[in-house]
Amino acid sequence: MENKLERESIRKYWVFFALSAIVQIIFLIWIREYFWIVLPWVITSFSKALRII
Repeated sequence: MENKLERESIRKYWVFFALSAIVQIIFLIWIREYFWIVLPWVITSFSKALRII
């Protein structure tokens, strides 16, 4: 039971990471001076997906 719940929560963070990475790329293409605004979401979701945090 715990493994299934754990996988679902990790999957959620991978989805958050993918979406925030896409937004990061869009910001780098069109709004370069504000790309750093998305960095906290990219870094946090990636580290939670890898279970560092």
